Amino acid sequence: MIEAIRTALRIPDLRKKILFTLAIIAVYRVGAHIPVPGVNPSDVKDLVTGAGTALGLLNLFAGGALENFAIFALGIMPYITATIIMQLLQAVVPTIERWSKEGEAGQRKITQTARYMTLVIALMESFGLLTVFQAPASAGGLGVDFDLLTEIVIVISLIAGTAAVMWMGELITQRGIGNGMSLLIFASIVSRFPQTIIASFRVNAWLMILMLAIALFVVAAVVFIERGQRRIPVQYAKRVVGRRVYGGVGTYIPLKVNGANVIPIIFASSLLLFPTTIARFFTDVAWLQRFATAMSAGWMHITLYAILIVFFAYFYTALVFNPIETSDNLRKNGGFIPGVRPGRPTAQYIADVLNRITLPGALFLAAIAVAPQMVFQQTGDPLVQAFGGTSILIMVGVALETMRQLESQLQMRHYDGFFK
Repeated sequence: MIEAIRTALRIPDLRKKILFTLAIIAVYRVGAHIPVPGVNPSDVKDLVTGAGTALGLLNLFAGGALENFAIFALGIMPYITATIIMQLLQAVVPTIERWSKEGEAGQRKITQTARYMTLVIALMESFGLLTVFQAPASAGGLGVDFDLLTEIVIVISLIAGTAAVMWMGELITQRGIGNGMSLLIFASIVSRFPQTIIASFRVNAWLMILMLAIALFVVAAVVFIERGQRRIPVQYAKRVVGRRVYGGVGTYIPLKVNGANVIPIIFASSLLLFPTTIARFFTDVAWLQRFATAMSAGWMHITLYAILIVFFAYFYTALVFNPIETSDNLRKNGGFIPGVRPGRPTAQYIADVLNRITLPGALFLAAIAVAPQMVFQQTGDPLVQAFGGTSILIMVGVALETMRQLESQLQMRHYDGFFK
């Protein structure tokens, strides 16, 4: 692996891509420490670090930018939310579904719509943060009364920061190595690692060592699941066109055990945090506050969290993989699954296999997301809270995808990559 990295750095165009990616990540980390005008970062830090799941999770994905109330405080989450919404709308809105089938031109329309939606979501989240910070201290806020000009400056700064992060992520995707948005989240999570290790060491050094050992085991499990596939064999019939013979070869349909990746966890977290967000606007409604507390912490939260992750794993897998469409494509190209009749039986067979392999993947996601919360309730170790299964899943997934892209770049130039 080290030799492959040295080889990549010796190739001029690959070296430029790697250095460009590192430079953009460095600029992103600098922006996470430039505070928004008109706000005292120390007050915000006390509020965020002492808050529950909502602000804590947002702060983790922003790499600590929220506790600094920096211009990149919203991070990349508004863009990810907009992208997920656009994927869901492809199954509901015919126009967006048509765009998804129009190739590069349609993809540009979807991307442009997601950009505008990102700015709208950033505007809503900016007003939400203002509401939280202006809420009285008894309701979990700062009790700060901003004037109109300060509110406008804060909102514009946060929206501009979100647009800049979105632009930097797309630059990495186009001119660097790996997926830009994923790498920015990866950098945000990793940047919190040294600080969290020190905080965990001060709480309990032996517990910190045990948690790091468990984290290594979880990394191995995540790699095993992420690379797990169920390969359905496919055979293509021979076709004679003129003097040439086409087909007659065998291949397979790769179905991933965890086809939804980390999306079900994000969906479930957003849904459970929605009552907390609404409760911030109605601090005087007692029953709403109790309901929001139950949804954001405790055993009810953990139980619903696990159930929703399993549900969204099946839901998202059904959105991104259509057995009927796959069956039709096989039939049109002269392909068939040995022992299965073409048409509806093939679609039913693929759907049954997909449902069976999605279950262990969904249960794995639920376990890896819920277990750290249960351990944190018993130990209070900040390392468990900051680097639970969700963070590890994201980091490992991004690292594997980046390695695959670098591997393909090396193989195009006839060099050995990471995997021989």
